[in-house]
Amino acid sequence: MDVTSGGDAPWLVVGLGNPGPEYAMNRHNVGFMVADLLAGRIGGKFKRAGKAQAQIVEGRIGPPGPASRRVILAKPMSYMNLSGGPVNALRDFYKVPLDHVVAVHDELDIDYGVLRLKLGGGDNGHNGLKSMTKAMGPDYHRVRFGIGRPPGRMQVADFVLKDFSSAERKELDYFVDRAADSVEALLAEGLERAQSTYNS
Repeated sequence: MDVTSGGDAPWLVVGLGNPGPEYAMNRHNVGFMVADLLAGRIGGKFKRAGKAQAQIVEGRIGPPGPASRRVILAKPMSYMNLSGGPVNALRDFYKVPLDHVVAVHDELDIDYGVLRLKLGGGDNGHNGLKSMTKAMGPDYHRVRFGIGRPPGRMQVADFVLKDFSSAERKELDYFVDRAADSVEALLAEGLERAQSTYNS
């Protein structure tokens, strides 16, 4: 059973990351990578979103017909720890219910490449989620992309702002593709069915 509100309401899928080429391949930017792939799938290119500090693509996800969902893909351009403001501005502008917001983000407490989909919950120290929850409350969907814990004594901040390792990059495209699939499943089929397929 789908837990979401009105079926005709648009969805806002937010890839979390930091803007700028120096961050592009960081672990912290995997949300941007998934958003870019989804934009390519619907044939769109990111453009500046009016007054909101974000880039967006509008389109439809899913097969033609009743399973197709109107979607706004977004990448906040405000840096990770200020993501909530731009996301909330987009949500207000497009009249998106909170349970139609999906944050795609890196997750330290899950092994690399493993996905977990959920609705609501805490931020687990993730600055992007912390900012979104402060701006809107916690009851939005999350697609959590595992990046694992830092090795040895490396600080978390250093780890998430480093590029994926060469070993990780060998499987990165596959994992990003799977994460994009999970977003499409969440929108088309609802949380429970998407969890049963992708929560490995």
